[in-house]
Amino acid sequence: MRRSWILLLIVVVLVQAGCLHSNKPALARAAEYLWSQQSEDGGWHSHTYGLLRSGQSLTGFVLEALLEIPGDVYPLPVAKVDRALAFIRRNMTPDGVVGMMDPSIPDYPNYSTALAVSAICRARRPGWEQQIEPMLRYLRSHQFTEQNGWRREDPAYGAWGMGGVPRTPPNTGHVDLSMTRHVLEALRAARVPLSDPVFARAQVFVERCQNLGADGGFFFSTTEFEINKAGHDGKQFRSYGTTTADGILALLAIGRPPEDAHVLAAKQWLVSHHRDMSVPGFVGVAYQRWPRGLAFYYASASAEAFRALQVKPGGRVAEGLERTQRPDGAWINAENLVKEDDPLIATPFAIRALIAYRRLK
Repeated sequence: MRRSWILLLIVVVLVQAGCLHSNKPALARAAEYLWSQQSEDGGWHSHTYGLLRSGQSLTGFVLEALLEIPGDVYPLPVAKVDRALAFIRRNMTPDGVVGMMDPSIPDYPNYSTALAVSAICRARRPGWEQQIEPMLRYLRSHQFTEQNGWRREDPAYGAWGMGGVPRTPPNTGHVDLSMTRHVLEALRAARVPLSDPVFARAQVFVERCQNLGADGGFFFSTTEFEINKAGHDGKQFRSYGTTTADGILALLAIGRPPEDAHVLAAKQWLVSHHRDMSVPGFVGVAYQRWPRGLAFYYASASAEAFRALQVKPGGRVAEGLERTQRPDGAWINAENLVKEDDPLIATPFAIRALIAYRRLK
């Protein structure tokens, strides 16, 4: 009898300490965690990185992931959703920019605005179409096209950079495939028709980031060589997992069908290289931290690409995520290369990955 009481006491202590997982599904525990981290002002604010403390980029990112969770897994807390949307509205400039409330410290304006558009479109609250109009105008104004002095032959043509102030030649600033993909997905979420020239212009940049005719995978940027994280093999930038998944999603966002040659080449690369959450494509000691450093971004982007293409990949990413979830419902990457050591970044990525795999079953 005494032994039973001791065992019960140990279990109670472990549960209170968060050392034992509950019987709730991983997605439900993740939702519970993220909603518990919402601040009184409706936003999500990083306690890990000062740049993300304003909540401008994090709030749309976290909210959209939460809105994807099915109601039968975790009922949507409507009042909390409305608080988050109100936070986004309060932190949008009259020009439709999210991420520029303090112009001296931009919070990834193009990412922030695109993610906010996607979240607003998913929430579909009354008046959402009118709310996103200035945001769409802002995003259009920051594409590297003739409107800002860029020519089709320029390496950045058709892309999006960090945002804030429109870039004019020859200063591109930071330009990459990830930001471009997220803006394109926001435009599609906003029901911008594929006939709109914004997609044809983006196609130029997206296809320039593909090693078509070589291995079919994608690299990160045509303008800043050092941010192509897998390096150069002497002939071309190496393709790697996160960018190839981004490339597939960007191609689909500009209207390329799954049977298109560009999509098929990238699909072949991703399927043949995919194993688990460790990002493929990195070769050599100099790049040894990146396969784990990008693990949650890769889990999300690759799962979304596989779902979009209706491909059931090898590996056990979903099982790995469920196994490594913390007792409080969050995920954290031990590597800090791209801020995935912040649970407000790793956890939404994990949610997106689990939902995509759930929809593949």
